[in-house]
Amino acid sequence: MAYSLEERQALLRIARASVHCAASGEPYAPPRDPSIPSERAAVFVTLRTAEGHLRGCIGTVEPVEPVAQAVASMARSAALHDPRFRPVRPDEVAGLVIQISVLTPAEPILGPDDIRVGQDGLIVERPPHRGLLLPQVATEWGWDAHTFLEQTCVKAGLPIGAWRDPDTRLFRFGAEVFTEGDTG
Repeated sequence: MAYSLEERQALLRIARASVHCAASGEPYAPPRDPSIPSERAAVFVTLRTAEGHLRGCIGTVEPVEPVAQAVASMARSAALHDPRFRPVRPDEVAGLVIQISVLTPAEPILGPDDIRVGQDGLIVERPPHRGLLLPQVATEWGWDAHTFLEQTCVKAGLPIGAWRDPDTRLFRFGAEVFTEGDTG
């Protein structure tokens, strides 16, 4: 995985253009850029206000589209379809800070001892419920592995201790995370 600075900047430009077009009600297709890898990628796009408040976050766990298209799709969805927020308005776009997380494949884990806080994101599944938290969430909130697992259960709409249930499946994944304004 490891994207170069130029690739990161190109993907962030795609995300920003997609958010701008989404907020303006315009279609957007990322330009064909041979410098951007064409592999399929699982991607989350996070939108924050200049003050750091979450404004939208949408992504996919499965690598369905090439990375540039996935970034454009998830940026549009984060701007318009995060059910926690109203759609982004055109006058908000310039004040948003965009973060992209490109996920590694998920692998099963047994519990808190298998979690590397700051490196791993988590998925908790007990059909029909599923919750995901990105690796940076635990660090941002100062959580230990146990709390991170409990909060992923909450995100899934499950009780805090649902991870102990044998019918609940736990997964960890890594992510390459880059934000507008980062220099590396």
